[in-house]
Amino acid sequence: MIQNRNDIPYGAIRTVAELGGLARAHRKERHLTLATVSGLGNLSLRFLSEFERGKETAEIGKVLKALRTLGLEVIIRPRGGSGPDIRPATPGDGAP
Repeated sequence: MIQNRNDIPYGAIRTVAELGGLARAHRKERHLTLATVSGLGNLSLRFLSEFERGKETAEIGKVLKALRTLGLEVIIRPRGGSGPDIRPATPGDGAP
């Protein structure tokens, strides 16, 4: 994982807990409250709290919406492989 100046572990994620923890660290770095993210993303406080704590059964669509709301994105590529980091957004893919 790549550490930024504030030690947020951006990079490969291997567990739900790592993803939630990264999302929480990013949110706090941006000085956003759960209530603010909840309002901006139309997501419940309960869902956001459970997601940040690593709930294994968090709904993937809501997780992606939470990440988008926080200004984060998911990039999928083969493990250990290299390849393009970004694919162009297509209409209707949910990208802002």
